[in-house]
Amino acid sequence: MESIIKDYPINAKLYLQKLDQWITQLCEQHNLGPIEQSVKWGEASFSVKTGSPIRMDWKAKAPEYVSLFFNCQAKLVDTFRELYGDQLSLVGNRELALPLDQPIPEEAVKHCLLLALTYKKVKHLPLLGA
Repeated sequence: MESIIKDYPINAKLYLQKLDQWITQLCEQHNLGPIEQSVKWGEASFSVKTGSPIRMDWKAKAPEYVSLFFNCQAKLVDTFRELYGDQLSLVGNRELALPLDQPIPEEAVKHCLLLALTYKKVKHLPLLGA
C-alpha cells in the first residue's frame, strides 16, 4: 500500500494507514486467516477467504475524503446504511466515504470492516447477523 499512497496528502495517508491497521487487527482477533493484499484498479485491495474484498483509496477528484469500496453485488453497503446511516457517509451501493476533516467513527467503521471480512459466513443472515 505504501507505493500507492506515497504522494498522497499526509492526512489521507494517516487515514489509510489506520484503516489498513484495523483490517489486520480484525483478521488477527477473529482468526480470519491470511490477508491477500493487492492493487485493483489502482487502489489498495484486501481480501480473506471468509469475506468480500475491501478496497480503499484517496482520490484527487474528491480530496476531502478517503473511501472504502465494497462489492456492489453484496448486501454490505445496504446493511451499513441500515445500521449506521446516521453516522456514516454511504455513497450508492459500494462506497463508504470518510471525511478527512473529522475523526473516523471507529466503532462503526470497524464493525463494517468486520462484516465485509466475514461476509461469506454471514451473508444469509438478516442484517448480516449484526
